[in-house]
Amino acid sequence: MNIFREITRLADYCVEKGITDERDRIYSINRALEACGEDGYEDMPEYHDGCNDVEAILDDIREWAVESGRVENDSIDLLDLFDTRVMAAFVKTPSEFEREFWKRYETSPESATLSYYDFARNSNYIRVKRVEKDIRWSLDTEYGPIDMTINLSKPEKDPRAIAKAKLIKDSFYPKCLICKENEGYSGRLNHPARGSHRMVSLRLADEDWFMQYSPYVYYNEHCIVLKAEHEPMRVTEKTFRRLLDFNRMFPHYFIGSNADLPIVGGSILTHDHFQGGNYEFPMARAEEQNCVMLKDHDVEACTLFWPMSVIRLKGRSIEELVEVSGIILSRWKHYSDESVGVISHTNSESHNTVTPITRFRNGLYEVDIVLRNNRTDDDHPFGIFHSAESHHHIKRENIGLIEAMGLAVLPARLKKEMALVRDHILANDIEGLFRDDELEKHGHFALKLMEEYAINKENADNIIYEEIGKVFLSVLKDAGVFKGDNDGREAFRRCCEAMYEGL
Repeated sequence: MNIFREITRLADYCVEKGITDERDRIYSINRALEACGEDGYEDMPEYHDGCNDVEAILDDIREWAVESGRVENDSIDLLDLFDTRVMAAFVKTPSEFEREFWKRYETSPESATLSYYDFARNSNYIRVKRVEKDIRWSLDTEYGPIDMTINLSKPEKDPRAIAKAKLIKDSFYPKCLICKENEGYSGRLNHPARGSHRMVSLRLADEDWFMQYSPYVYYNEHCIVLKAEHEPMRVTEKTFRRLLDFNRMFPHYFIGSNADLPIVGGSILTHDHFQGGNYEFPMARAEEQNCVMLKDHDVEACTLFWPMSVIRLKGRSIEELVEVSGIILSRWKHYSDESVGVISHTNSESHNTVTPITRFRNGLYEVDIVLRNNRTDDDHPFGIFHSAESHHHIKRENIGLIEAMGLAVLPARLKKEMALVRDHILANDIEGLFRDDELEKHGHFALKLMEEYAINKENADNIIYEEIGKVFLSVLKDAGVFKGDNDGREAFRRCCEAMYEGL
């Protein structure tokens, strides 16, 4: 493998894609040589072949790194650190990148974000081929289609890297995976490389924030909007101001926040952040019901026909929507209805919060307020309004923002486990499945499939994935604070009356 050939091809690619200016070609090549531990270079014009596959070029560089001993073995973790250092040599500085973003923004917000998204993909910050490995399908339900994914884009940790990472001294820099200090960070075995990562600075609610794209891309143009300071998640009236300010700047994007309490919150509660993007989630298409105009505000309030309990507000004025949303949030935090298990506080511990989502659609701003409660009891140690234990074999993790909107992000383990479950079913070997420590948790799921379907090689996978979707739908219903039965609907009606009173 000739490293000079690959660096030549990479330089051509980066100039063509606008990742590097032509004026910076030699400078960037020299930085790439440094990353490769090389002190010489020979331009190879015969390899100016116009390759448009950056991952193919980087795969060749990864192969060279192992063959030449620049990386000690073929661990994915080590090679990711290495190829990001090489790629980072060609990526524009944050200031230059941001100037170009805002120049495009003057043309339109859409052109600015699309160019930014392409930049993230072309620079291999988003590893497109890994994301494409995710398993995706749709499930038809009484609420409309919901989106299903098994997330395979995060590679499994290599045991060699795990062992080596234990020898690394703990570091508190960056403080978390989304801090602004990740921009350009070279990474380490216990923290991903972010050398090609670029952000855009924003002002939301008169505060400093940044926008970036998620390297794992659960949906189209999946962006993360993070506070400049490392501060914990906290949903307040100001949250709605920040979200709607973002919609005013980027009206083609939705944006939302995870809830701010354990069990019902997201995976990173230590840093205040939102997630957005150019995507219509199933919840956005949900049927609106029980719509009323609030008498003292130019705001319409509806509930949604959806597995979780959602209040939707619609209006033209951001100021009025922020005010009404803040009042509903404050009232919900202290709202209880013991007849359906909703209790706002246990002593001084607060249980009620919300998952807020905003968008601009049909000339109006919309605020979706998903009501959440994280209370536990002896019968529900993982959460009363959380995935039931009978569903943990499919989904045990928190139901955060993305899933509340109807996009399942299921663990990678399911791909392997469900293939094995299928094999046991086809072999009529359920006893063997129950004896397997890894698969035993799926035993009752497999029995149900065998009882309800005539499964064969041709239909097995479709049936299994359809039933996985049904389990996820049940998990969403588990997370709903007001259920879809008569008692739940009546309780939700009483709640809305209390939320809207005097508005």
